[in-house]
Amino acid sequence: MNRLLLLVCFLLLFVGHANAQKINERFQVNIKKSTGQIKIDGVLNENAWLESAAVSDFVMCNPYDSLCAQVRTDVKIAYDDKYIYISAECFLKEPGAYVVESMKRDFAFGVNDNFLVFIDTFEDKTTGFAFGANAAGAQWDGQMSEGAKVNLNWDNKWESATTYKTDSWIFEAAIPFKSIRYKDNVKRWGINFSRYDLKAKEKSAWAPVPRQFPTASLAYAGVLVWDTPPPAPKKNISFIPYVLSGATANYESKSPTTFRNQIGGDIKVSINSGLNLDMTLNPDFSQVDVDRQQTNLDRFELFYPERRQFFIENSDLFDGFGTESIRPFFSRRIGIALNPKTGIYEQTPITYGARLSGKLNQDWRIGALNVQSERIDAKGIPTQNFSMVALQRKLFARSNFGVYMVNKQSFIDTELQKTNGFQSYNRDVGFEYNLASKDNFWTGSLFYANTISPLNKARDFSQAASLAYADNDWAFSIKEQWVGENYNPEVGYVPRVNYLEIQPEAAKIFYPKNKNTNLFYTTLKVMSVSFWNNQGAYTDNTTYVSYSGTMKDRSNFGVFLSYDFVKLQYNFDATRMGNTALLRGSEHDWYALNMRYSSSPIKAFTYLLTSRVGGYFGNGWRTGITGDIGYRFQPFGSVSVAVDYNDIQDVEIPGTEKMAAKKVSSQFWIVRPKIDITFSNKLFFATFFQLNQQTKNINLNARLQWRYKPASDLFLVYTDNYFPETFQIRNRSLVLKLNYWLNL
Repeated sequence: MNRLLLLVCFLLLFVGHANAQKINERFQVNIKKSTGQIKIDGVLNENAWLESAAVSDFVMCNPYDSLCAQVRTDVKIAYDDKYIYISAECFLKEPGAYVVESMKRDFAFGVNDNFLVFIDTFEDKTTGFAFGANAAGAQWDGQMSEGAKVNLNWDNKWESATTYKTDSWIFEAAIPFKSIRYKDNVKRWGINFSRYDLKAKEKSAWAPVPRQFPTASLAYAGVLVWDTPPPAPKKNISFIPYVLSGATANYESKSPTTFRNQIGGDIKVSINSGLNLDMTLNPDFSQVDVDRQQTNLDRFELFYPERRQFFIENSDLFDGFGTESIRPFFSRRIGIALNPKTGIYEQTPITYGARLSGKLNQDWRIGALNVQSERIDAKGIPTQNFSMVALQRKLFARSNFGVYMVNKQSFIDTELQKTNGFQSYNRDVGFEYNLASKDNFWTGSLFYANTISPLNKARDFSQAASLAYADNDWAFSIKEQWVGENYNPEVGYVPRVNYLEIQPEAAKIFYPKNKNTNLFYTTLKVMSVSFWNNQGAYTDNTTYVSYSGTMKDRSNFGVFLSYDFVKLQYNFDATRMGNTALLRGSEHDWYALNMRYSSSPIKAFTYLLTSRVGGYFGNGWRTGITGDIGYRFQPFGSVSVAVDYNDIQDVEIPGTEKMAAKKVSSQFWIVRPKIDITFSNKLFFATFFQLNQQTKNINLNARLQWRYKPASDLFLVYTDNYFPETFQIRNRSLVLKLNYWLNL
């Protein structure tokens, strides 16, 4: 094992010494200052557009990455003292034909005709900003990190408009310099333009990107050359106050209806060209999208992503450390408190918070966070303070090294808080090296973390290493991670402890030689994941072989054959429905077959079907079916119904001296109908109904959103929860919230 880690370390450092020269250096576009005012109306009749040269020679990214694009795209770019302007005329292969879901903001990339721009303002090939729209005018924006990731929960102030012709659609946008971060007195940014046309069955970009990578890959961005440096960044201040009124009725506890009238807000301060300070006072997140319910047949906690706007900007500086299953910082832990005595998470209102994040210079980034939550005397929950500091240094072409510390401080001052088992502090410190080669073919990481608390114990650390290679034809990776049984970052997400994991993976990608076929590519993949506990005992293995494919119309299919072995380290209710648990130390193994098919998003009627059949814990048998059916009323919305069904049969529960052996079974559903209506790209209505038999709850959430000005909204949110057996109401709430984005 030590030799494996040394080999991974050597390869990470060796590959990291790649030349930092820009791959697409020869792709350059000049930007000149506008000679007149530009009105954002989707009509390109201003002198600035007439005088600007168009970038038109887009290159196909898929299904092939060596051909010119079939559909033409003309892009122009200009600026003045306040805005950077971008326009794109997207010509159609068939007159009058385009495909969109709706006018909903931050749409799904793969099911909408769209135009996007990716801007690398520091030209570090790692961080940046993304803006764009679909053919119906729905805006799409996000903050970029790790070279290609776009966080669509980031939201900022900018304007756009879309118009239509017989043979094209036009996108026009004005992005305030105040809304982005960039370095002063430079004349180069990284930039790329991306076009996705479902009817033409192609994705294209101005600066070519190999088809195994997304067009968002900043490693392949071209160069935006300014005639003079853009306006010097100023210490901009944005104030975003809100007012809220709401009522909540809890019928389950028979409590009287409670009313609340609340004010609060956020302040965003641009400290310098790359550093931003976010502050919040008495925040409320009632308008945030509800989580999509998931079936949990695993032995561990499910993961739900952060959606609250305050925690989003430069979030990779905070939650980017670790791996998917070792997250030393998870912002969703802030605002809830785990009562150690009951094991129940309790909601705790946030009093205030502050985040300092961004670039100190071309090579250094910093993140600092401090959030205070309220005490709840009735439940014995103390006031808690959450803080984190992270420092990251760019290395080589696109790699980086970072260190961090997370601290959770509990101000315990009552006997009830002491007897509930709260610790006065919990800290996590660590470091991480992330590899990203110049051409993005090699990626990897090294990670180490340690927790510190009043109850320090042995094996309270974790570490991980990974190395991956991917090109047009092959993909290989090896991952390793070790988590001690006492590693416990209370502000993190670590669903499992006490294990060593080794995961090798290999995949071969096949592209058809006949270019007239409807098949885009197929992939054959083999993967094996093995676990040992800290004492060296072999505890888990999952091995599978899969064959999957994608068609040029973006329909896709997959077949998976898997083998599982588990030696339980804890008692486990395999039905997840309150039945008798299987005992610690018992061994289980089974085979299973999985199949999946997703229809083409080009058609108005779409569907997804996934099935699983095979063995299960306790010599049982599990049949699982997941379906998602939707219909699109382009461009005004969609209706859909998603269903998860699981049938678990004949799980053998061993007997004891007082109880005979038995077999148990369970069946449960998750049903999720949803209605999305977009009256315009400023007025949205969504209703989400979720029946979850596993958690024994029915949830109804309806939300009306009116974006009356850029980044300023009025929300009306209605929520109900019911018992599924009787449809008896549990609780109900209604909230009206108004916020306004004011640039000072």
